[in-house]
Amino acid sequence: LLDRSLISEGCILNAKEIYHSVIGIRSRIGDGSIIKNCYIMGNDFYQSLDQMNTDIENNKILVGIGENCFISNAIVDKNCRIGNDVYINGGKHLEDFSNELYAIKDGIVVVKKGATLPDNYKIN
Repeated sequence: LLDRSLISEGCILNAKEIYHSVIGIRSRIGDGSIIKNCYIMGNDFYQSLDQMNTDIENNKILVGIGENCFISNAIVDKNCRIGNDVYINGGKHLEDFSNELYAIKDGIVVVKKGATLPDNYKIN
């Protein structure tokens, strides 16, 4: 389902739902993921199948957003690696915060450029 969203060129989208969002160039979003009120900046490059297979063999998260993720009220900067089953629920209930992976300002979660969020990571 795609509702009131803008999708850039070259995206690989298998998402379940994308609402009120902007999806940047060369974004990859896995099966079953839900994206709401987000700006996904995309990637500067595509991973080749060989690079993806190497990352999988080495237990490294692929570039893009994994499977069965829920991301709401967030900005995902370029070249991020977000694992499977990641849950990000931004909103006024969150206090301002910052670390090396992400920042929260006025309830908006900003995943920093090139950050890697492992499988099952939660921000809520």
